[in-house]
Amino acid sequence: MFDKIIEVSMLYDFYGQLLSEKQRTYFELYHEDNYSLSEIGQEYNISRQGVYDVVKKAEKALYNFEKKLGLVQKFLDTQNALHQIDQVIEALIFENSKNTKLVCNLTQIRSTIGKLND
Repeated sequence: MFDKIIEVSMLYDFYGQLLSEKQRTYFELYHEDNYSLSEIGQEYNISRQGVYDVVKKAEKALYNFEKKLGLVQKFLDTQNALHQIDQVIEALIFENSKNTKLVCNLTQIRSTIGKLND
């Protein structure tokens, strides 16, 4: 359940601007502001089922965007690769702690990689 929430939130972060304004509004109220379907329906004078349909259609669109573009998966793959590189650099720094020039260069590379994650 929690993984699904994170997954949908990431998809929204990457592709949310591709949804219609109505889909974005209902999606944000439901997923990010934790409004119930009934509360959204009352706010916009639409049935609970109508809100549900819009939210589910928006989720389906987000998954379709990911299927076609794969940006979230590419992002996750990149994060994983950067983490592995960071671990290798950390090990090299530890193994070569007496070589100050190498440690300085590795630390600089590590800092540059860290900025990519910001």
